Amino acid sequence: MQGGVVKVGTSSTKAKHDKRLVSAGLVTLAMGIAQPAAAQVGNELDSDTRVDVTYENATFARKDVGLSKFRNTLKVDVDRKLGARGPFDDFGMFLKLRGTFDGVYRMNDDKYGKRAGHAVQLENTVGIPGQSVPHGGGLGSAANPLTAGLAGLPGGGAFGFNATDPSAPRYNPNEGMEVLGSHLARTDGGVAFGVPVRPCDEDSRGCIDDYLDADRSELEAPEFNDRLDFIREAYFAGTIPLDNGAGLFLKVGKQQVVWGRTDLFRVLDVINPVDYSRNNIYDELQDIRIPMWIAQAEYRAGPTETFDDLNFAVVWNFDKFRPHNIGQCGTPNVILDAGCFMRGMKNLWDNGGTVANFANLGLPGLAATDFGPNQIGIRKAHMPSWSLSNTQLGVKLEGQKAGVGFSLNALTYRSQLPSLRGGIPARNPFDPVGAVDTVPQPHPYPYLIAFDIHFPRINLIGGSMDLQVDSIKSVFRLEAALTHGEEFPNGLRERLFSESRVFRYVIGWDRPTFIPFLNKDRAFLISGQLFGQHLLDHELEQRPLGKVGMPDWEQNNIVTLLVKGFYMNDRVSPQVIMAHDVRADATAIAPSIDWLVTDQLKLTVGANIKVGTGARKFDDCRTCNPFHPFSASPGQGPNDGSLGLSGYEPLGRFRAGPIGMAQKEDELQFTLQYTF
Repeated sequence: MQGGVVKVGTSSTKAKHDKRLVSAGLVTLAMGIAQPAAAQVGNELDSDTRVDVTYENATFARKDVGLSKFRNTLKVDVDRKLGARGPFDDFGMFLKLRGTFDGVYRMNDDKYGKRAGHAVQLENTVGIPGQSVPHGGGLGSAANPLTAGLAGLPGGGAFGFNATDPSAPRYNPNEGMEVLGSHLARTDGGVAFGVPVRPCDEDSRGCIDDYLDADRSELEAPEFNDRLDFIREAYFAGTIPLDNGAGLFLKVGKQQVVWGRTDLFRVLDVINPVDYSRNNIYDELQDIRIPMWIAQAEYRAGPTETFDDLNFAVVWNFDKFRPHNIGQCGTPNVILDAGCFMRGMKNLWDNGGTVANFANLGLPGLAATDFGPNQIGIRKAHMPSWSLSNTQLGVKLEGQKAGVGFSLNALTYRSQLPSLRGGIPARNPFDPVGAVDTVPQPHPYPYLIAFDIHFPRINLIGGSMDLQVDSIKSVFRLEAALTHGEEFPNGLRERLFSESRVFRYVIGWDRPTFIPFLNKDRAFLISGQLFGQHLLDHELEQRPLGKVGMPDWEQNNIVTLLVKGFYMNDRVSPQVIMAHDVRADATAIAPSIDWLVTDQLKLTVGANIKVGTGARKFDDCRTCNPFHPFSASPGQGPNDGSLGLSGYEPLGRFRAGPIGMAQKEDELQFTLQYTF
């Protein structure tokens, strides 16, 4: 591809290459250090040192896609006890390395690699229902017969973009794309646009600098980056004895901090960001937390007059800010399909593009419309730089009384999920001055779908509790948290977002239970969880064409259930995990069998199946009227906001949730793990 679309050979690409070489060199050195111990992995080299080396292959196949993962992982864990050193009576060094290579980007490159995507057609319901036009053929292009009707607008209407001339700036050809949301549902009268899906070294369109801009090698081997993610953990830990039997525990280095008592969905356990690109929400948190450089100090008071045990901890995440990895469009796992929406919107801002079913010309149906650069879309991501004010600080009081464990938690941190804030300066396609690239940027327009990405500061308070109820052989786990500062899409506000306090809670139940007709000799583990989320400042209104406001449910619950059995002296362990999103009416079912063939070799065969409702419709802001009077519906004033015309994109994803948006991602999964 030409015309500035591909960023091959640039200094940024070379810098990334150099950093990967450095990372590869470091991990090779670490492997070399561990290699002499490989023959004794799992055994103590001496009384104070332990080294474990594990190889894992995960091969997944997805319905209608084929191979969706061929990930090979090598893990090295080194624990070194140093005993009493200086003021410490117990001191140790801990190192965990992980390097992966996922061959799916080469083995299935017409879905996820350099040959992914194709030319796309965008729905155009004006005149003939079901009609479509190619990307670059909407209202505003010379090829569209309706474009002549724009001649009476100021400046002739500054619609259209460069889809045909590779030598001209901002070349945005009809190739290497998918229609947003097409894997899940038809456009069905709503908005959609083409989204580039190739890695960013093959096609840089829509790649967001410093956020969602990975090239193929970074997607294949994600740990080898400038954040040195192949170092999963590297920390020192030890205890300094104090008077009266108390102690001060210190832990400093790259690490995971576990604050929660529950699995799958996080309430208190929010210190480390999460890599959802590995397997959506379904991997264990231990495998998908992104380790950060953190210092922990914990005063362990031990028994007191009131409590059986009492500790006070301070956690300081002094690392540079890191958001969740939500998955880049063109990869197998893109949670909520949000990465595809953002890549498509970035492409619209940079290069312009065709948007399905957008313009109301007073005719039956709506016309697919060609927008020019800097009119709608996402301009950039504001990634917080390192400063003391951008670090994260938490405190926790934890104790036990009469067999009941509890904690009180407080944390100030930055949102690890992106917030789209409107109100940025954009060009008015109806304004002849705004159509000229050389003039200063015009002013912001209310209710315009043009955004910057931000990561707002959030304050959290909460607590947790463990209750053991022997009479019913059960353990109950409780967590609750209240946050201030989270931001959500909101079509009722001129900048299309607002803050809301959020109350989240989880109730977990664990019980070993005999099921005689399945296994009369060994109990099954049954574990259930109820997650709840309540937006305390939720806004939603009924407008003439539909509901407008915050697409997130005001109140929602997700129910999970785990049933796990044990056979053949615990060497064979079948299990099934189920998760049901109540308001989205979507369910994921994940059966699997673990077989410990030998003490070193484990095989896992499983599946991940989704049932229920998928994509849902919500207000899409086509009737927001940012360019009054040209974009107004009959009788609509300049500040009336949206009338509520709805479609699947872009906000229906928040009503479908991560399970509903993955309805077409059923998989068969095979994993081999060998410990040397």
